[in-house]
Amino acid sequence: MNENSKPSSPQGLGMSRRDLLAVAGTALAASVPLGAVAQSLPTGRSVGAASVSTSPTDISRTRRLGALEVSSIGLGCMSASAYFLPFPGRQRMISVIRAAVERGVTFFDTAEGYGPFVNEEIVGEALAPFRNKVAIATKFGFAFQDGKMTGRNSRPEHIRQAVEGSLRRLKVDVIDLLYQHRVDPDVPIEDVAGTVKDLVQAGKVKHFGLSEPGPNTLRRAHAEYRVSAVQNEYSLMERSPEGEILSICEELGIGFVPWGPVGRGFLTGRFGEGTRFGADDHRSTIPRFFPDNMKANMAFFGVVSRWAERKGVTPGQFSLAWLMAQKPWIVPIPGTTDPWHLAENLGAAAVRLTAEELRQIAVDLAQAPVVGPRVSNPATTQNGVEARRR
Repeated sequence: MNENSKPSSPQGLGMSRRDLLAVAGTALAASVPLGAVAQSLPTGRSVGAASVSTSPTDISRTRRLGALEVSSIGLGCMSASAYFLPFPGRQRMISVIRAAVERGVTFFDTAEGYGPFVNEEIVGEALAPFRNKVAIATKFGFAFQDGKMTGRNSRPEHIRQAVEGSLRRLKVDVIDLLYQHRVDPDVPIEDVAGTVKDLVQAGKVKHFGLSEPGPNTLRRAHAEYRVSAVQNEYSLMERSPEGEILSICEELGIGFVPWGPVGRGFLTGRFGEGTRFGADDHRSTIPRFFPDNMKANMAFFGVVSRWAERKGVTPGQFSLAWLMAQKPWIVPIPGTTDPWHLAENLGAAAVRLTAEELRQIAVDLAQAPVVGPRVSNPATTQNGVEARRR
């Protein structure tokens, strides 16, 4: 991935951002305790116009996803083994996950489909020493053959089989939060929710969630067995949940977990109008990241960047803080394979936005609308699907 737009160098630290990354990487390679690595990263100091505050106290202020209590920011672990190359390597990702624990993160997101399977193994190994201190979310809902995803499958017998595999790979006796990864249109959601309810009663699952469901499916699922969390793409750049889904969550007491909370990296300032994604990068298939649209969307990023400078934080921190300011039951899960970016992301927990600032942000963003949809073909998308009725 090209980094045509790089953050300013840290001021008053005597090191560039690359130096900071090198320090962290050297410490990781030397098996230095990750708490030490994290403490060597910028804490409340100026990074150009940005402050990276990483106080564990801020992170440990919990939020609720239904009845599940977790840290205010979680860690999405997908990029350890899926979609965004290059992958970091097993030991490096284990070190990043453990660094997150030391900084107060208690919520970790994975799925059998990330790899497939290897992501759960990495997360399970990383979190084994902390099992009683953290909550792990994973997902079912796809079929696999010869290591490749072959389609959706949420038949009850397949769900039970998937859960047994996840328990084994995660090295746990119970899954804290189990999502249906995508709605299977051929299986009534009542059958899915009822199967998860049976797994809860059997002591193998604690909480039930859905990812990218249709609104009617969400209501029907919750009527069968309470849904603790919905996980949809949501960011300053992708606002589709602000229709029915967030309203239903608020009405029914369901928590919300935004995936892609920094616009798949765009909102961090890592990319410029000349960025081109390779064929092996998932973003190359997303219309809003096509060359002409990337150029047009720099105006949108300009608004985000100016607000971040005004608040004295990085664009990524501002974007995460905006999400958390929307509702107290929203818990973003930014993903990273890098200890510096981990520290940066967690610093968003210390950022506060007033009601007046939120109103003005909305006005400013309206002047620079995002160009290009988030999916290449809305007619074939797996998002917002409604399950068939019995």
